Amino acid sequence: MKKRLFDTVSHKTSELVTKTYSTSFSIATKMLPSKIRKEIYNIYGFVRFADEIVDSFHNYDKEKLLNNFERDMYQAIEDKISLNPILNAFQKTVNHHDIPLDLIQAFLKSMRWDLHKSTYLDKNEINEYIYGSADVIGLMCLKIFVNGNKENYEKLRTGAMSLGSAFQKVNFLRDLKEDLVNLDRSYFPHIKLDKFDETSKQKILREIEKDFRDGYKHILELPNNSKFGVYLAYVYYKKLFSKLKKTPSEEIISTRIRISNFYKVYLLIQSYLNYHLNFIIRI
Repeated sequence: MKKRLFDTVSHKTSELVTKTYSTSFSIATKMLPSKIRKEIYNIYGFVRFADEIVDSFHNYDKEKLLNNFERDMYQAIEDKISLNPILNAFQKTVNHHDIPLDLIQAFLKSMRWDLHKSTYLDKNEINEYIYGSADVIGLMCLKIFVNGNKENYEKLRTGAMSLGSAFQKVNFLRDLKEDLVNLDRSYFPHIKLDKFDETSKQKILREIEKDFRDGYKHILELPNNSKFGVYLAYVYYKKLFSKLKKTPSEEIISTRIRISNFYKVYLLIQSYLNYHLNFIIRI
């Protein structure tokens, strides 16, 4: 009974992390059934903490922190418990849904690259980074959505990866200034960000649009219990993408483009009506 109470505290901690760090993701996650929602919170809490280590803890030994976090994660998965509530919640989801370790390892590999790697020289390198930092998170979530149905997982995995790539590339475009100035990173091979212009921007936009198209097909085939939550996340990112398309290149490189919380509520209402009227459309 007391272990169950500790597990509840662990899940609540992951939920708090999600709601604190990402308004868009937490609103979309709220549209999922409570059982699925809890598992998605557990995944987000883990990946957010790893991301914070490499992106935010500048006055500390990041590599040591990430090494300790990874070591404790493996121990938590093996022991099926951790005194770190984030890792305790994550291990429960990993063990319950049989999430492959290779997905977690790919994620941590990308996080390690962020410790030392500032530029990506070719398409293969950045694709490997995006696979680890975004695609595998979509695959972890998909494991939960299909609830053990291996056939559905294999059928939907390509679309889940496309959606993860689209979301990540939108983040890259939105965060150009932050990544370049504060973190000294560039995620766009062959594009010189000191000469970022409309031609460069259009090249990136075309790539993202293809990922969105491929990912949208995946949403339509998801189980009904997870379809609307994923669709809402798609709507948020697609709207941010549309705003970036309309923003001049010089403004993108100097400002972080956002969608207001008020407008997110409007999009939620609009998406809910579209979904329940069987009128899901590309936005």
